Amino acid sequence: MSQSTISIRVDHTLKSKFDSLCETFGLTTSAAFHIFMKAVVRERRIPFEIKADENADLRKHAMDAFESLREQAAAANLSNMTLEEINEEINSARNERRKANLCGN
Repeated sequence: MSQSTISIRVDHTLKSKFDSLCETFGLTTSAAFHIFMKAVVRERRIPFEIKADENADLRKHAMDAFESLREQAAAANLSNMTLEEINEEINSARNERRKANLCGN
């Protein structure tokens, strides 16, 4: 089957948001349009709604931060920390932040 290319012009911000949502769905932008076009042709209407979970962006940012922390821990040979050690690190960081806030820093 021969392939064709479709080019469309869209606002950069809209494209960025669309690309991000497609990534949330586990799709490329191209795959999302391909799915959409096949469904429209098959059903001869706009056949479905795809929407992101309201917390999907928050989860993605949290997972990215978590992965970054795992990489930093592995680089510092801290990857085998127990839950208690992790909680101690968190509490220590919180206490330092509270002290800094109390001192006006």
